[in-house]
Amino acid sequence: MGTVPASSRPEPHPPVDLPRTAGELRAAGYRPRTVKAEIKDNLLTALRAGRDPWPGIVGFSDTVVPQLERALLAGHDVVLLGARGQGKTRLARTLVGLLDEWTPVIEGSELAEHPLAPITPASRRRAAELGDDLPVTWLHRDARYTEKLATPDTSVGDLIGDVDPVKVAEGRSLGDPETIHYGLVPRAHRGIVTINELPDLVERIQVALLNVMEERDIQIRGYTLRLPLDVLLVATANPEDYTNRGRIITPLKDRFGAEIRTHYPLDVAAEVAIVKQEARLVAEVGDELLSVLARFVRYLRSSTVVDQRSGVSARLAVAAAETVAAAALRRSALTGEQPAVARPVDLETVLDVVRGKLEFEPGEEGRATEHVTHLLRRSVAETADDVFAGLDLRPLADAVADGNLVATGERVTAAQVLEALPELPVVHEVAQRLGVLSDEPSPRLAAAVELALESLYLARRLAKDIDGGTAVYGP
Repeated sequence: MGTVPASSRPEPHPPVDLPRTAGELRAAGYRPRTVKAEIKDNLLTALRAGRDPWPGIVGFSDTVVPQLERALLAGHDVVLLGARGQGKTRLARTLVGLLDEWTPVIEGSELAEHPLAPITPASRRRAAELGDDLPVTWLHRDARYTEKLATPDTSVGDLIGDVDPVKVAEGRSLGDPETIHYGLVPRAHRGIVTINELPDLVERIQVALLNVMEERDIQIRGYTLRLPLDVLLVATANPEDYTNRGRIITPLKDRFGAEIRTHYPLDVAAEVAIVKQEARLVAEVGDELLSVLARFVRYLRSSTVVDQRSGVSARLAVAAAETVAAAALRRSALTGEQPAVARPVDLETVLDVVRGKLEFEPGEEGRATEHVTHLLRRSVAETADDVFAGLDLRPLADAVADGNLVATGERVTAAQVLEALPELPVVHEVAQRLGVLSDEPSPRLAAAVELALESLYLARRLAKDIDGGTAVYGP
């Protein structure tokens, strides 16, 4: 299952024994530390303790993660390059776990400034006036992560800031830094900023961002405000766009200390692990069916019919698993059987998911459905071959050939599938291969038997006639 969205979690409260003034903070030994130094120290602590700093990240442990850890230890801003659905944003969000759980900020400050290192004129004035009595509050690490999807209509004001007309109307001059309404990046001071799809920012916005990264100051409406901003900037991009000939300006590209290539899962096991972690399944979906979906997605990624420039997202497998589970739940509601367990017949619903998540090469749209159906059946056949390797399924094929026709479909119960077959030792052997015991509920046993029947059909040892929503295995 996936993580709980931050918006649905209860808001944490800082411990009551933390310092509440700048004087108490100084006496307790707190010293200002940059966000990159903070992340470096916490990462080293996790590595030395043997603790995984990247919970929920699957398939990157030997490839992407070591590169990212080196970049963070070096104090670099990072760009993650990869096709859609490779977990770039998920990886960036995991960086929050490397921040201190609580960090001190000046109470009421606009930019989450450290009480011992204020950066705005207003906070410096307060610190000078109040001294050790400067009030301190504590910010949870979840509030120190900021994320923005870059779109062509993003403005300099959104990212950097703009003149606040209300403050000007109050009598301040345009050159007064206190007339500025700060944008997303300054407000992320002492935190992490992630900009998704960075090349989609128009060039003038990229130039404004470049100035923040290079000089750590902001330029608005013709005047410059020196702010020693402290941020870790993480960007995501498609490799095709992130080139000098694409939609990224060369100076900005040069400012990122590390360019890290992400990738899709390298094996079926990793793909299944991601589906198990991310999918919200409303019915039981066995590992064998999840393996079918994992193989199916991997075949789509190597298909010449599919436009590989747009990629085949890992979210496709997640959505497919959720759809298969929903089909099983619907059958359970229609027939009354319990528990709701997905069977191979439910895999046909995956085709409805695919059409909305794939882009095909020009001229290939006409045969797309036929091609995708072929890849799905190939995935079923290979999974069944692995599961039933060395098991003689001839008694099952002979029983069907002798007139024991087996029907399946969205309104066919598991009991009806099993009752169509005589008592056969091979049925129990098939179930054992899928980890199903003979005394378990019939839906699980029927799912195992149906996979064996489908494998015999795909091996052309049985026929399958489809009439509406019902399929019948026969000789």
